[in-house]
Amino acid sequence: MDLRNKVRILNNYLQTKNFNKVIEEGKKFLKKIPNNDYVLNLIGMAYQGKSQFKYSIQFFEESLKFNPSNIAAMNNFANSLKALGNFERAKKLYEHIIDKDPNYIRAYNNLANLKTSYNDYNGAIELYKIAINILNKDDKIPKSTTLDFMFSLAVAYQGFNKIKESKEVIEEMLLIDSSHAGAHKLKSSMTKYSNDNPDSIDHLKKMEILNENENLDHNKKTDLFFSLGKAYEDIKNFDKAYYYLNEANKLRYEKYGSNLENEKKLFKNIIKIFEKINLKECHSDVPSKKIIFICGMPRSGTTLTEQIISSHNDVYGAGELVYLQRVIQNNLFNDSQFDKQKISQTKDISKNIISSQYLEYFNIYNINQNIITDKAPQNFRWLGFIKIFFPNSKILHCHRNPKDNCLSLFKNSFASTMMNWSNNPRDIANYYNIYEELMTFWKSKIPEFIYDVEYEKLVTNKSDEIKRILNFCELPWDEKCLNHEKNSKTPIKTVSATQAREAIYTSSLNSNMNFDKHLSEMFSILK
Repeated sequence: MDLRNKVRILNNYLQTKNFNKVIEEGKKFLKKIPNNDYVLNLIGMAYQGKSQFKYSIQFFEESLKFNPSNIAAMNNFANSLKALGNFERAKKLYEHIIDKDPNYIRAYNNLANLKTSYNDYNGAIELYKIAINILNKDDKIPKSTTLDFMFSLAVAYQGFNKIKESKEVIEEMLLIDSSHAGAHKLKSSMTKYSNDNPDSIDHLKKMEILNENENLDHNKKTDLFFSLGKAYEDIKNFDKAYYYLNEANKLRYEKYGSNLENEKKLFKNIIKIFEKINLKECHSDVPSKKIIFICGMPRSGTTLTEQIISSHNDVYGAGELVYLQRVIQNNLFNDSQFDKQKISQTKDISKNIISSQYLEYFNIYNINQNIITDKAPQNFRWLGFIKIFFPNSKILHCHRNPKDNCLSLFKNSFASTMMNWSNNPRDIANYYNIYEELMTFWKSKIPEFIYDVEYEKLVTNKSDEIKRILNFCELPWDEKCLNHEKNSKTPIKTVSATQAREAIYTSSLNSNMNFDKHLSEMFSILK
């Protein structure tokens, strides 16, 4: 078999995500023809596909050693660095690529995405715009590529509270491709549908017509169903809203399944480990910055709470972060399980490596404040670790009417694979139950360390509840916290982007009653 054909086969394996075959056959190839930078890059990409980023880096570095001009390998190398949290080095590599080849579009996208991860939305928006200008000058590039960048730009505008600009980009996208379901979904999230608003009803009708298209792929159909469900709920046609939302969840469950059983095992393991750990013994090396961890079930009010707290002059709102989970898994796990010995050893050494590694992620941020919010809802799993390694931190646990919370999860789609339990109504309720069990355990161990932010109290008695929250966080009163909707300094990267920018409203209280007859099974499972 000639070399060209062999490389083509390796590429086919990569395209079909047969990563093990790429690695196996690629290494055989290198024994016959060593130092081939193209094949080394392919093997690195295969390890990337398996999320084995440390291994992938070895092959990208080898590829660049033999061909320092291999921009594809350079870009992939930067992607692995980004995945491992080495933001500074990844940023420099992306910038180097753009300097070498100003038309290498992937680097603009990857650098812009990196910038949004550390809240440099202005920088990201500028990069998306540059890339779109380059794409518009080349007729050979498919319009779908340009639309991908336009979609990223619209999302960035929305997250940065530039709603007008976001809507303008969406309308431009729909002129190019009226069937772009992602654009319809983003538009629906920023639209209040009402029979008194002809434009909103017109958009609803357009989505219904698009839904009749039998050629829509799985992802487009899913986005469209969620959008239609949202629209029909707005106009209070709850039967139709349920129909579309249920169809959307069915599609997600068919494609992604559920990770509920893995979550159950994790929660049991956490309780088993921490039953025997004295949480009054904290690490003596106290972090230099104070972290306010805002956690709870997703869709329980965590984004709203962060927007309120981060409106304070003394607080930097970092948003939803993966850093704590990453540091814990890197240091305290062994074969995907907690290692009690590692926990004890890490707690007893003089340097607090958990908090120091966590804070290293913020080196690339532009932070002047000494108090930072981390709004990753599922950090509720790690409260024991927070107590030990972040003894000067504060825990705000957001809680909401269980039925309303589960309904909100049912109505939304989540990109993270960690949230695949939310693709099925029964699993949503069962996950809620194990979350409640774990929170009951934490409160029995460290009750004084946790403040319950009750969503219902927050929206019905805003001023008093905000005062209590600030008092718990040992923050002086700041009037800005009363007007969180004016807070544009904290970007929002979650499905709450539009709602959390609004003034506090009570219309979502007891919204479960509108779907009670449809979701009675889910609600009955709740303990």
